[in-house]
Amino acid sequence: MLNFIRSDLAQLTAYQPHPGGTSGEPVKSDITIDRLDSNESPFDLPSELKEKLAWNYQQIIENNRYPDGSYVALKNAIAQYVNESAQTTEINLNNISVGNGSDELIRSVLIATCLKGEGAVLIANPTFSMYGIIAQTLGIPVVTVGRSETDFAIDLSAAQEAINQTQNPPIRLVFVVHPNSPTANALTAKELDWLRSLPENILVVIDEAYFEFSQTTVANELAKRPNWMILRTFSKAFRLAAHRVGYAIAHPQLITALEKVRLPYNLPSFSQAAALFAMNYRQELLATIPQILAEREQLINSLSGHPALKIWPSAANFIYLRLAPTNSDRTAKLTALTQKLKSQGTLIRQISGGLRITIGTPEENQRSIQRLKTTLDTWEF
Repeated sequence: MLNFIRSDLAQLTAYQPHPGGTSGEPVKSDITIDRLDSNESPFDLPSELKEKLAWNYQQIIENNRYPDGSYVALKNAIAQYVNESAQTTEINLNNISVGNGSDELIRSVLIATCLKGEGAVLIANPTFSMYGIIAQTLGIPVVTVGRSETDFAIDLSAAQEAINQTQNPPIRLVFVVHPNSPTANALTAKELDWLRSLPENILVVIDEAYFEFSQTTVANELAKRPNWMILRTFSKAFRLAAHRVGYAIAHPQLITALEKVRLPYNLPSFSQAAALFAMNYRQELLATIPQILAEREQLINSLSGHPALKIWPSAANFIYLRLAPTNSDRTAKLTALTQKLKSQGTLIRQISGGLRITIGTPEENQRSIQRLKTTLDTWEF
């Protein structure tokens, strides 16, 4: 209808945020909504920290002025945190770029490496959908390989063959998540060895969005691997999803390239202040992680015995499950199950042939376990 819009956009599907109560079976107004569909922290900032953050806003933010576009204080704080968590001293502010969520950094690295027909992207599905979505919106070819149905490890033979065979343009960028979303498995030693074997003309982006839950990182390898980049976020363990702050850790030359293509003043003053505040109060904010991990194991244990479900181990703040292989028409049943839970107040994510359930508060988890079990027990599988 609008002839000036790129014709290929008609073939693309936009990322769908959690729909809340806007589609499918309606949610009754008197039901408590348990939002276990977006991998957010179930815990808001404590009231006393909210008050301190509000005081910071009042003291430092001039609403008529643009944000600080250098991010020096925030970059230094992030570098210190990365060094502490990885037990290294190699990272400084020249290794850090910040973005309006990790999505902006994904877009920036795609622009800096693959645009204008210079490269293609390799991803292993199922994984975080935004890698492919953003690449496609930029007209960048996306090459996909599969994962094992047993443990969701990457099909490394297919991945290596794709790199060897893909030309015009060649694969220049590989995205992996550590641990993966939606399947919650961390990279294996074999997968890491394969990534280490890739030539330096291929950039490896390792998304550690769930690092604080997995405590598994490759940050201590970055100094000797200029073709590696780590992505992290403040949206998960640091409880700042509303502020949209992500960061990249990489070789200074790659960071310089990202700085060239990012938009100026890309991180609002409020978000900068919140992220710096989170760094200064990280012990308090990360104190909920042991509880989340304990709730994760409780959720897995409570559901593992059900004959209709297959559940995998998790290294993140969510679990992934599928209906047992003996079930026919699993997609339709998954959809019906998701909508039934939604009508009862539990929001989960149907994705990649299964269900991804974020770990909530103990009360949210107990309600969701009961709703899920009750629904499954009343259905014929």
